[in-house]
Amino acid sequence: MKAILDVLLAILSIATWIILIQAVLSWLLTFRVLDLRNNIVAQIWGGLERLTEPLYRPIRNILPSMSGIDLTPLVVLLIIFFLRSVISRYGYSLVPF
Repeated sequence: MKAILDVLLAILSIATWIILIQAVLSWLLTFRVLDLRNNIVAQIWGGLERLTEPLYRPIRNILPSMSGIDLTPLVVLLIIFFLRSVISRYGYSLVPF
């Protein structure tokens, strides 16, 4: 059981890093430090979009539009931090070893 919880925590940590990397990349694209016309940047951006969009879509349907400000990554990160806390505090205490 601990192994399953460890894998779940690892997946949540990887998801956190993916979201943070996408946020930094979006800032770099917004301030024109990077350009999507570069094939490598476009491939990285497309891959990150494909990974995060399934997480973002349900939350974007719930959140009201903020006229250009996307708070969806912040909400997803808060949910991930909450899940990690619940697993760490209560998940491991239920496991006998």
